[in-house]
Amino acid sequence: MATFQEAMQAKNHLVKRWKKMPGVVGIGIGYANGKDRKGGACIVLYTEKASATVKRACPQCVSVRSTRATGRVRVAVPVRRITSGRCCCHAPVAKAVATSFRRRIRPVIAGYSVGYPGVSGTAGLIVQSASRSAQRYLLSNNHVLNKNNTGGYTETIQPGGADGGRSGRDRIGRLYRYVRLRKNGANYIDAALSIPTTNRLLAPRYATVGTVRGHVRSYAVGSRFKKVGRSSGRVSGVVVSIHTDIDVDYGNLGGLGTIRFRNQTVIRGAGAVSLPGDSGSVWLTASNLAAAVNFAGSADGRLSISFPIQWAMQAFGIRVARAASATGYNRVNSRKPKNPMRTQPLSATQLGTIMTKRVLPSKRKRQGRKKRI
Repeated sequence: MATFQEAMQAKNHLVKRWKKMPGVVGIGIGYANGKDRKGGACIVLYTEKASATVKRACPQCVSVRSTRATGRVRVAVPVRRITSGRCCCHAPVAKAVATSFRRRIRPVIAGYSVGYPGVSGTAGLIVQSASRSAQRYLLSNNHVLNKNNTGGYTETIQPGGADGGRSGRDRIGRLYRYVRLRKNGANYIDAALSIPTTNRLLAPRYATVGTVRGHVRSYAVGSRFKKVGRSSGRVSGVVVSIHTDIDVDYGNLGGLGTIRFRNQTVIRGAGAVSLPGDSGSVWLTASNLAAAVNFAGSADGRLSISFPIQWAMQAFGIRVARAASATGYNRVNSRKPKNPMRTQPLSATQLGTIMTKRVLPSKRKRQGRKKRI
């Protein structure tokens, strides 16, 4: 049986050969039997189709050199294929399946529709600065809170524009900070923060769950999560692969087209877990700790493409917001050693490649402030 360290070696080898495997949209690592560690680790290939042509282009195993108790040996790492179809971001939406999470709610809590005029996604989590500042923010995806992947002023409305939300009347804040998505280069997170017009508009709660006590720094293949999304409602899923490099189609948004993300998490549900409008929704552990942020999905919606929420915490310097009366903060497995079977916090090098941008209020808003002074 292959170890996860050996599977990582094999995955990195296949990434270099990606162009020679037409139809492959993602490469990660997971369980060989798809369920548990009994069968060892494997490479997981996500393919656009299940055709014979794609099958011939994909290897059945990848041989790597490894050091074991018996010495230096060759290990055959098995390859498991999953037909995912093209993976797409899920923000610009027409009205999808009706759920109660598309309605207007005040104060706003995680799990409900949010966006800008014309677009709806999901309010992922209510967060605040990791410092002593009491300022609250709404965490979601760049493509949910940012109109065109730029620093232009974008109004945040709740419900989102696809759910009847209107500019002005349903305004709760504006785009505050975002991670710029890159057409050419490494992408790790699709994330943005909205700052409310007043803290009272955001409540540190999560729909159907209540209080989120903190977040985890890492999680393993096979972890079971739950979340609430604007379109799919409350769903559950299991982590089928991590360290997954994957191509995601953004269409015309910011002229991005299809861009590549590194070291992502793929979570599978028994039914649809990532539908149009679910972008930005946050996966939780069984003990109600934030774990991962959904930003895209497979063609049938049964696969959620997500990144560890720890990465957003690092990039923005934030943490899960708590009620004023709450004491303590949970951040689980903060001292775990590096383990390829688990996700890892961003390294200093990786963090340095993430372009975090701050957005200024519109010119009209700034002039209004000067007049009042």
